[in-house]
Amino acid sequence: MAETFKPETVNHIVEATQWAAANGMALDICGHGTKRGLGKPVQADAVLDLSGLSGITLYEPEELVMSARAGTPMAEIEAALQEANQMLAFEPWSPQFLYGQTGGTIGGVLACNGSGPRRMQVGAARDHMLGFNAVGGGGEVFKSGGRVVKNVTGFDLTKLMAGAMGTLGVLTDVSFKVLPRPEKARTVLLFGAVDVSQALIKAQCSEHELSACAHLPQVLAMRSSVDFVKNAGASVTAVRIEGPAPSLAVRCAALRELLAPLGAGVDELHTVNTETLWAEIRDVQYFDATKQIWRISVAPSEGPAIAVGLADRLGGEYVLDWAGGLIWLAVDPADDAHVNSVRGALASGHATLMRATQAVRRHVPVFQPQTDALTALTARVRENYDPAGIFNPGRMV
Repeated sequence: MAETFKPETVNHIVEATQWAAANGMALDICGHGTKRGLGKPVQADAVLDLSGLSGITLYEPEELVMSARAGTPMAEIEAALQEANQMLAFEPWSPQFLYGQTGGTIGGVLACNGSGPRRMQVGAARDHMLGFNAVGGGGEVFKSGGRVVKNVTGFDLTKLMAGAMGTLGVLTDVSFKVLPRPEKARTVLLFGAVDVSQALIKAQCSEHELSACAHLPQVLAMRSSVDFVKNAGASVTAVRIEGPAPSLAVRCAALRELLAPLGAGVDELHTVNTETLWAEIRDVQYFDATKQIWRISVAPSEGPAIAVGLADRLGGEYVLDWAGGLIWLAVDPADDAHVNSVRGALASGHATLMRATQAVRRHVPVFQPQTDALTALTARVRENYDPAGIFNPGRMV
């Protein structure tokens, strides 16, 4: 069993990193370990457990800014935001239904660039990260950004660290934007869309400021815990809008009129059912636990056709999010995870294998292969921040 270090201060992390670099030892960097199923299995000699580096260090609701140590549980972050009626606007997904784990840390969310249905309106996690402190591969402490929404401090390294999954450095402290929670939320439902692509595009291109837009085929809609969706007996295209109550009433009426000619009927959900439905979509709650799952990002106009084609060819199931720009595809397990069929269906975009066994993830390229030029650039960046290659080796490639 690999040795585990559980630092409680930045100095402890520095010491552990220097020890690892001096002895040629690799470190598996984790918080609560809830997203170990994302990426390739790490090839490490010891675990660097950051869960002891916890706590909110600054929260200024009036300035829409929060700072916390990287190992701070998401439950603590969300409780503080709930009390001030604020939120993480990028809507990070929970790993419970993908990986069977609950919890997670704010550092893990940002390191994985986790984002949910509202990404089409507000951007990804990286777009809300203001700054960080970290420890590099030689034990050096460095930082970028700050605690204010507008800051200029040279290169925007936050975009580099978000999504690097701990391969460039150990995040110790992070700062990020928060936003007021919407007063109300409603979802307009279109049942049995004749042309899914047309319905999604028409909704997205409307003037009604959507915060999310998704599509559930009939078989998946029937698995929802929301009665209006489950009992519809048809596919469901869902459009979420948020804001003050008077505005929502007008916008819902306009969306219902806009979408009604495209399907077999329309209805709407109010706040509680809206929250339930979009949590299901965000966390991919509709697929059987035995399925391998792909997350495919494409041009929204191409998403419905690609999803239907792959589902028919592989006998799979799919959910469309981001107005068709994101496909969640569930397929029966295969030794190669159907990688050639999935990526062969894409003229552009990228496909990530989000769930498969360790054995499959060891030999299948989990992330979309990069061009030779981008591969060389990535290697140079990695060498600059972690020259000995001690941080999460094997996680990305």
